[in-house]
Amino acid sequence: SLPVIIMTAYSSVQTAVNALKIGAYDYLTKPLDFDKLKLTIERVFESLYLKTENQTLKIRLKEKSLNHDIIGNSPAIQALLDTIRMVAPTDANVLVVGESGTGKELVSAAIHENSPRKDQPFVRINCAAITETLLESELFGHEKGSFTGADKARKGKFLLADKGSILLDEIGEMSLAMQAKLLRVIQEKEITPVGSDRNIKTDVRVIASTNRDLKKMAEEGKFRHDLYYRLNVVSIEIPPLRKRKEDIPSLALYFLELFSKKNKRDIKGFSPDAMDAMIRYDWEGNVRELMNCVERGVVLARSDYIGAEDLSFVPAVKDQDRREPDEPGSLSRIEEKAILSTLESSQGNKSETARKLGITRKTLLKKLKQYGKI
Repeated sequence: SLPVIIMTAYSSVQTAVNALKIGAYDYLTKPLDFDKLKLTIERVFESLYLKTENQTLKIRLKEKSLNHDIIGNSPAIQALLDTIRMVAPTDANVLVVGESGTGKELVSAAIHENSPRKDQPFVRINCAAITETLLESELFGHEKGSFTGADKARKGKFLLADKGSILLDEIGEMSLAMQAKLLRVIQEKEITPVGSDRNIKTDVRVIASTNRDLKKMAEEGKFRHDLYYRLNVVSIEIPPLRKRKEDIPSLALYFLELFSKKNKRDIKGFSPDAMDAMIRYDWEGNVRELMNCVERGVVLARSDYIGAEDLSFVPAVKDQDRREPDEPGSLSRIEEKAILSTLESSQGNKSETARKLGITRKTLLKKLKQYGKI
């Protein structure tokens, strides 16, 4: 539709209302002020740019999304999707590698959902979130009375995932003793519940994920070589967001639509300045940090379009960029207050704090160490 600017000799409020009602973009009064005309035309072109840009992104999202979850048009993401399409129909074990926040769980789910096992269970377990004493029970189950508090028998994740797939998230955090037990399960395709002498056959595809270098850990004796090779039949590496910045517009729009509905806001898109700011930022917390940033933008937006002033980045201040002593109002002091305040509101839960801030747990621990809090 062609934008229309009306010029009139009447400057009443009713005239303005009538002009806008019949579809005019704006109206100007006589005598013509060329500066105002120029400014109005510039606003028209900016509005057209925003509408065209967001419509284009919506079309690309529909065309390129796999399972409406993995978003991106970069060569790196297209190569990733091609690998998923090749690997998913097989029954090979898969090791998914990537920094925190890159979407390892989404990739793992996409492998399962595009496999012959898609109608069977997809069971997830975070190996870093469970103590070693409970992990064996969580994975393999236990018999009644096998340990204090085991008042009834319970199936483990492997039995719950039978005929389907299991995701062993953060596999690099598993102890060597537990690795040995997991290796046996993968090799023999059977589990032994805690407190039982029965071996139970299982048919489970194993997908493991990690943000650590398991090969290096194996060389250092921190991860079993034999388990590494069993898991690493096929390795899929997810690139960090800073290495595929051309995907940021598509991802940002995807999250914009998601959080506009969630927060009941009618946000139409991003201003050019906001999009430029997001593309320039390094996103140490990867897609998870971008997601949190867009949700904040949706909540705080002052108009129908998110502007650069509506975005809130958690600065990733490098050690060499810090100056001592810090001034009370300096960036590093503001950052410290934000982190400590979030940690307090999360009742000291570091994983939850990192998630809220959109940064990695490793980065949070590094910051807390800098502040002398650990």
